[in-house]
Amino acid sequence: MSALNSLAVAVEVASRKRDDARQVLQDIVAAQQAARAQLDQLEDYARETQARWGMKADTAMKPEVMYHHYQFMERLGHAAGMQTGVVGEHANRVDAARRGLLEAELRLASLRKVMDKRRHDLEMAEMRRDQKQTDERAALQYRNATQASAEREY
Repeated sequence: MSALNSLAVAVEVASRKRDDARQVLQDIVAAQQAARAQLDQLEDYARETQARWGMKADTAMKPEVMYHHYQFMERLGHAAGMQTGVVGEHANRVDAARRGLLEAELRLASLRKVMDKRRHDLEMAEMRRDQKQTDERAALQYRNATQASAEREY
């Protein structure tokens, strides 16, 4: 039974690790979604700014204003590019967390399977022991009965 108890402890630890891995995955997915939302905001802002600039394109603009606009749009593009990298890093983290969760689930499943097999083996050994005891009692009763009948004959 101590083997089953140690396996039960191992299953409990593996369950906690699986639950922790699931929580880590959920946290990383939430961070990825937040990073993606921030990238979407940057891209939307860049499109809106460009659309507003396009409406004013017919008007005469000073070169300094055009230079600042292009410089601002370049900075927005750079920020969006950096955020795209952040989103990509989050995607890598999500993949790693998914693999970690899968490994934890596989470990837990294998421990449960080993525990079920050991439990089954112990039950079978107990049944064989009980059957052996029953057979021995039956043999004793038979021997006693045959001895008693043999004594009555003499």
